Amino acid sequence: MPTLGTDKLSVQLYTVREALTEDVDGTLARIAEIGYKLVEPFGFQKFFDGLSAGLSTYGLSAPTTHSSLVDADVDDVLAAAKELGISTVIDPHTDPARWQSADDIVAIAKSLNAAAEKAAALGLTVGYHNHAFELESVIDGKHGLEILADNLAPEVILEVDTYWAAGGGADVPALLGKLGDRVQALHIKDGDGSKDVKKQVAVGDGSLPVWDFINAAPNMKYGVVELDDSAGDRFVAVADSFGYLTGKAA
Repeated sequence: MPTLGTDKLSVQLYTVREALTEDVDGTLARIAEIGYKLVEPFGFQKFFDGLSAGLSTYGLSAPTTHSSLVDADVDDVLAAAKELGISTVIDPHTDPARWQSADDIVAIAKSLNAAAEKAAALGLTVGYHNHAFELESVIDGKHGLEILADNLAPEVILEVDTYWAAGGGADVPALLGKLGDRVQALHIKDGDGSKDVKKQVAVGDGSLPVWDFINAAPNMKYGVVELDDSAGDRFVAVADSFGYLTGKAA
C-alpha cells in the first residue's frame, strides 16, 4: 500500500468548521493529536488570532489557505497570509455562471494573474481550487478548468479537488496529466462520487480510486483531506483518513 508522508498531508479546516468556530485552540489541538502537521484554513482572517497562537503551540503550519481572490481587493488578504506564514492563497470558489463561455473563463484567469503579481511582491503564490462545475463546462472539447489553466500566468498554481473533478465528469488522472506541474495540491476526498455531500466518508472508505489520482500528480506538494459534510463524525473521518493515507494508526 502506498503512503503519503506527514510533510505532504494537510487537512482543510472547513471539514471541522463547527468546532473551529467554537474553539480554534481546541480544534487545532485535536488535529495535531491525530498526527497532522499541516492544515489548510478557510476564512483565515476571521480566525487569525487563534490560528496565530495555535499553529505554533501545536507544531502545525499552514502552507496553503482558501480565500477569495477573483475580482477581490486582495491586498489585506495577502498581507495577513504573509503574517501568518502562509505561502499560497487559493481562491476556493467562483460563480458557476462564469464558466459557460471561454471569454468569462479568461476574465477569471486575468483576475488571478493580477493577484499573482501582487502576491509575488510579498513572496507569495496564488492558486485556484475547483468544484464540479468547472469540469461540467466543456467548450470546444476542453473542460473549463483546462481553459483556465491555458490562460493563467505560469506562477499561478492549481489545487485540484479530485472528488469534484470526478463528479464533474472528468477522467481525473488524464486531467491531472494535462494540467501537469501546475497542480501543486490536491483535495483528497472519498465517498460515492455523488453531489450528496452527506455521503462523503473517510479516505479509503469510499469508492473513489484515490491512489490513482494521487499518483497522477507526482509533483504534488500537498494532499489535503477534506469532507464537505458526512453522515458520520467528521473528526473520526479526518483521523481515519490520516491512518489510511500515511499507513499509521491515528
